[in-house]
Amino acid sequence: MIKFRLAHLGLAMAALGFTAATPVVGLSTAYAAEAVRAEIGGPLQAAQKMMQAGRAKDALNELRKLDSKNPTANEQYLIERVRAAAASTAGDYDTAARSFEKLIDSGKLSASERANFSEGLIGIYMRAKEFGKANAAIQKSLKDRDDPKLRAYLIQNYMSMGNTAEATRLLKADLAAYDKSGRTPPEEPLQMMANLQNKSGDKAGYVETIEKLAAHHPKSSYWADLLNRIVSKPGFADRLRVDVARLQLANNLLKKPSEYMELAQLVLRDGAPAEAVKIVEKGYKAGILGVGADAPRHQRLKDLADKSLADFNKNIATTEAALQTAADKDGLVSLGYGMVQAGQAEKGLAMMEKAIAAGGLKRPDDAKLRLGEAYAAAGQKAKAITALKSVGGKDGTAELARYWIMAINHPMA
Repeated sequence: MIKFRLAHLGLAMAALGFTAATPVVGLSTAYAAEAVRAEIGGPLQAAQKMMQAGRAKDALNELRKLDSKNPTANEQYLIERVRAAAASTAGDYDTAARSFEKLIDSGKLSASERANFSEGLIGIYMRAKEFGKANAAIQKSLKDRDDPKLRAYLIQNYMSMGNTAEATRLLKADLAAYDKSGRTPPEEPLQMMANLQNKSGDKAGYVETIEKLAAHHPKSSYWADLLNRIVSKPGFADRLRVDVARLQLANNLLKKPSEYMELAQLVLRDGAPAEAVKIVEKGYKAGILGVGADAPRHQRLKDLADKSLADFNKNIATTEAALQTAADKDGLVSLGYGMVQAGQAEKGLAMMEKAIAAGGLKRPDDAKLRLGEAYAAAGQKAKAITALKSVGGKDGTAELARYWIMAINHPMA
């Protein structure tokens, strides 16, 4: 008899395609140090060297020679430790699963090791498309510990099986728990839910989930999806395209010269030349404007924005007096917004607030939306959110206000 010590075998197989890897498979010191017969120890050492040389299949063949040696319980445990590593590396999932099962049932694993090996076995079953066995293993592990990661595996398994109803039910329960506790839901289950809702044709549910993704995990893809959908939504008011474009600009979604030029022209039309100047300058800074065959057009727009701003600043007092005389509350809201963009935030915001409070506006929700945008432009986030929360309407104003709140609270990097 000899005292047999095997060095640790470091294995991390990507058993589950979306999050986890199987546990590190090696030989625990306590059991590896027990007496092992030479006829067992020699092939084990040889198999380990083959593993270290990247010859997993050869290691498996070497280990098969030990099956007829009547190994003791401890020797069998050591054999299965090495075999589990070799089979996992070689992609022999049937053999790996049997070794994992034997190790889990051996009674020789610590509690943490047992949990890790159980997770690894789940991954092997799923890789081998043994969905029934995977489900059983997951449910068994969940009885020991309610681990969100295990629940994610279960959901993924149901999705792989095509059982979208059960996957959706579990996802809704998990996401509802996050909402109830006030915790931020992770990105992955939200992505899975969006995928399921999209496939099932649940448009309203899909948009709601994408909103959560954009709010909690802001990415250009989520914002692009949301803003493209709101424009195509039945009943969306075409006049609000300027507000959609503002959100696109805030989330770095404008990529074409035509997009920058269109937005600059829209805000010039609406009486906000300072905003137009900022848009054009951003386009130039990004290298999108001022280049190519249309560079002269870009320059003409830049010159127009600069001249319009100069005229705006020169005529503010006269314009305000005329609007006050005509009791044109909508005009005063537009003028106040233009002033905020031009750097006169205090006076411009006060003008907008007073005009909205006086009533008589053609579209009160449009005015409140613009006020929220103005507060955001002035850097007054809390007041912007308060104003935006007051926006109603069914033609896109309410959604845009909600999206502005999301952009303010969770800006794109």
